[in-house]
Amino acid sequence: MEFVDVKRVQDLINHFANKDVYIHLETTNGAYATHYDQSFFSAGAYIRNALVRYELGKITGNGPYRVGLKMNIGWIYAEGITHFEIDELGRLLLAGHDHKGKLAVALEISPTPFE
Repeated sequence: MEFVDVKRVQDLINHFANKDVYIHLETTNGAYATHYDQSFFSAGAYIRNALVRYELGKITGNGPYRVGLKMNIGWIYAEGITHFEIDELGRLLLAGHDHKGKLAVALEISPTPFE
């Protein structure tokens, strides 16, 4: 994976807009709990192969970045994105790593379902 290049990632997000795509979104404790005592606070979320069509996607911030995908009925939102790649299957893979290098958030957009 490469560090986020905002223009390149924005172009890739735009490429998938107004098409049926499959979303993988995952957070770990690192996404929200890095400033808290881990024994006290724990958070996580996971969704895979959600079929959506977003009309607008944006990457914002100064790093780590925020990515929002606006659908006609709501939003998909990921915060803490630091890296990206397009894999051999044409999927946009976005990841956020915490200060220790641990995966904290992943947002992936695919034209086909994930295995």
